[in-house]
Amino acid sequence: MRFFAAWLLLPVCMVSLVACSEHNSASSEQPVTSTISIPDTLIAKPQPTPEPAPAPAVTAEQEVAAYLAGLPVAAHSTLQPLTTQPAWQAYAQEAAKSWTTYHDTRTAKIEQWAATELDTVRAASPTVFYPFSGPDFLNVTTMFPGSRTYVLMGLEPVGSVPRPATLQNPKLFTALKASLWSVLSFSFFRTNDMAVELKSVELDGALPLLLLFAARTDHHVTGLRYVQLTPDGQLQAADSTAAPKSTPKIIPGVELKLQSKAGLEKTVLYFSADLSDWKLGTTQQAPIKYVRSLGPLATYVKSATYLMHKLYFSKVRNLILERSNYILQDDSGIAMKYFRPAEWQLTYYGTYKRPINLFAKHYQPELTASYSDKTSPPRPLPFGTGYNWRQNDSNLLLAHRTKLVQE
Repeated sequence: MRFFAAWLLLPVCMVSLVACSEHNSASSEQPVTSTISIPDTLIAKPQPTPEPAPAPAVTAEQEVAAYLAGLPVAAHSTLQPLTTQPAWQAYAQEAAKSWTTYHDTRTAKIEQWAATELDTVRAASPTVFYPFSGPDFLNVTTMFPGSRTYVLMGLEPVGSVPRPATLQNPKLFTALKASLWSVLSFSFFRTNDMAVELKSVELDGALPLLLLFAARTDHHVTGLRYVQLTPDGQLQAADSTAAPKSTPKIIPGVELKLQSKAGLEKTVLYFSADLSDWKLGTTQQAPIKYVRSLGPLATYVKSATYLMHKLYFSKVRNLILERSNYILQDDSGIAMKYFRPAEWQLTYYGTYKRPINLFAKHYQPELTASYSDKTSPPRPLPFGTGYNWRQNDSNLLLAHRTKLVQE
């Protein structure tokens, strides 16, 4: 890519983080194996055990991702001298502790839960749509580690590689720690706090955080390019060394190519897009057209500010209900009244009480009734998620379409 060719000439390089969300129980029971059935045509057929994938070449993007995440870089990397500086070493040491705690308290529990409760869902979900995500690759890849394509959308700008002065700014690590604190502690971003911290070191979008999360989830970044959506929903490379600006005719984005630790190749796309009905009208519904072209979806929604409860987010809500075979969401996603009983099988997890005070008006009595049903009680949820982030207060809903979308 042209912008990396120039960038590699710089003596020092690293990336940084930015982003945020779009708008702003425990149990001793053994997990119950999911009983969801799906057609054989949608389940990946067993394949012979492949040879181990060769180690990918070390790219500039991977070095940046590792450095930003507080992980070692290659000995020959132009970033290696920076890792000898006390500021980076202190940051890396603290990051190691924070991420170890996060993986022990959240990742391990999610993986164990999802291995049984989402087993058939994962097998039939090569493409995952995550609206109102910001750059939260962290949570979606933990829930759906075997998917091949992840499409994330948020209001945050795409962003770019930080300037050299920013990369060497000692304030960078303080800003990163402050910005990551809420997602590592509560599982969601505190938008305003993050924006203030990152702006203090002149970071301008979601890309740095996507890179950091890729590194911290054991993915190797093999490629990166800026992309855009045309008014007819076509994906094309951006003819620029930087992300294009959002206009009524262009939805800017970035595409990451990743390889997992097991050798699985993945594509992560992030688009800076306002998904309100009004804004979609001005952009000729390019994001909707693009997602509709991807085939059957699994949709993941978390900490989405209850936007799809509102009338003026009907287009994205209808897209999800029409094109998703599975929807995994907390109560901030699609309101219960929009799920037609004849079309959806619903499985409830955890505990539903009330939304936090900020979103109190989005309380759903029908959801309380479902969680109180003695004949079909909710299943355990052994981790916290969403705005009610404490383990015994969190909820998830798995909606399974009774007649699956085939194409």
